[in-house]
Amino acid sequence: MRTIRRTFILLVLLNAALSAAFQSARAQTSDPLVLVMTAHGPIMPPMLEYFKRGIEIAERRNAEVLVVQLNTPGGAVLTTLEIIREIRASSVPVVIYVSPKNAIAGSAGAMITVAAHVSAMAPETTIGASTPIMTTGENLPSDARAKEINSMQAAIRPYVEPRGEEALALANAMIAEAKAVTNTEALEAGLIDFVADDLEDLLQALDGFTLQMDDSTRTINTLDVETAPLNMSLIEGFLLFLTDPNIAFLLLAIGVQAVLIEISSPGGWVAGFIGVVCLTLAVYGMGVLPVNWFGIIFLLTAFILFILDIKAPTHGALTTAGVASFIIGALVLFNSPGVPQFQRVSVPLVVATGVVIGLLFMVILIYALRALKVPISAGIESLIGKTGTARSVVEGNGGQVQLGPELWTAEAVDAAESIGKGDRVEVVEVKGLRLKVRKIK
Repeated sequence: MRTIRRTFILLVLLNAALSAAFQSARAQTSDPLVLVMTAHGPIMPPMLEYFKRGIEIAERRNAEVLVVQLNTPGGAVLTTLEIIREIRASSVPVVIYVSPKNAIAGSAGAMITVAAHVSAMAPETTIGASTPIMTTGENLPSDARAKEINSMQAAIRPYVEPRGEEALALANAMIAEAKAVTNTEALEAGLIDFVADDLEDLLQALDGFTLQMDDSTRTINTLDVETAPLNMSLIEGFLLFLTDPNIAFLLLAIGVQAVLIEISSPGGWVAGFIGVVCLTLAVYGMGVLPVNWFGIIFLLTAFILFILDIKAPTHGALTTAGVASFIIGALVLFNSPGVPQFQRVSVPLVVATGVVIGLLFMVILIYALRALKVPISAGIESLIGKTGTARSVVEGNGGQVQLGPELWTAEAVDAAESIGKGDRVEVVEVKGLRLKVRKIK
């Protein structure tokens, strides 16, 4: 009986748990899900991974729509085209929403916005200025520029043509003439679908909206919707953080200084380890930024000048030249003509960092020089200059002297000089295990 009772109780509890899970599942499936991403920052490879992950999760959770709140000054063209391919291949409608107020979908961001299944903007936002430039930030040559413009226009044409001739003309002008417009102008031209004050306003506007998905149409249902945020992962955020030119520059400066400290005082590993890690992270950031690698020559020159100043008979001039070379190299590396403002390094930051590196290196150099002048306090060489007492007659052939608690064999420096027992002596030279001493008069 007792066993039957326990079995009955377990069955009742199991049935209750299954019923609760079933009702929860029904509740979850009854309300449409809207996944909300926040893509703020330049369009770089970490942003591509963020988009891929968001679309994959939206498809796996059978979301009604995927809303991407976008605020970007632009970025890499190849990364942009990859993001557009991911958006168009998504089985879940992707809504690009340029927000919050005063946000911008600049350059690459404009292409992503117009290529989305649904495009929307918040009030007081702008879109456009998508003219391509070289990875170094300089303008493309005329032939290459024409090819790149035609290629970018062709990439977004299939997505903009259904919006009408005015929208297509505006999109082409954004790429060919770097034209930028406000949210109101973009809506009037048909380039976007909605202007929404906030996310709630956008979801209300989306409810019942019909869009084209591949070969079929779909009507969006956002009534009584459940929203779920999807933020950047720690790794994605960190990698995007490294693409900030100011961060890449600081890592480069810290890495160079740490390596110089390791070279000037070898034997430790902390400075060397920090230097290698910082330089590695800086190289990653510079690998995705539009940098002019000619600036590396100046940075290497600064590195060499710092090292040479350690060995130079006079100190300071080479360090000053190294600081100047470091500043010039950093500005050439990050701030070449044509580089967008958001991808430029701060000039005051570069100058201040260069001066700090020079001062820090000079302080280290001063302490190193003082250490070289300190008398040796260990080893046989430290005995030179010490005084003691003769414990026997010390002549040219030898004798014994007392230095502190130690008894040493010694001989007179001057063979003609006779040092008597009890005389005070000074060590002049150390020859093997024998001291050469002279009498203190």
